[in-house]
Amino acid sequence: MLELYQAEDCPYCQKVREKLMELGVSYVNHNPRTAENDVRNQQVLEEMVALGGKDQVPFLVDNQRGAQIYESDDIVEYLEEHYG
Repeated sequence: MLELYQAEDCPYCQKVREKLMELGVSYVNHNPRTAENDVRNQQVLEEMVALGGKDQVPFLVDNQRGAQIYESDDIVEYLEEHYG
């Protein structure tokens, strides 16, 4: 299962969501904060930081492959390689 930690108003997150839609990949969406750093869900934010070590979106977790990736370009490249 893929999990995307993201902010709705973040253009980098939008890039990742568009790639996921283009590839037809199912994923769970988490919204810990806004692009302006306003916390929307403290528990989800803490979970994201515990998993990856940073308060940064987008953050993709691929539970099936054990991958955790920050940076939209790196995430898109990973998605194309493994799900394209």
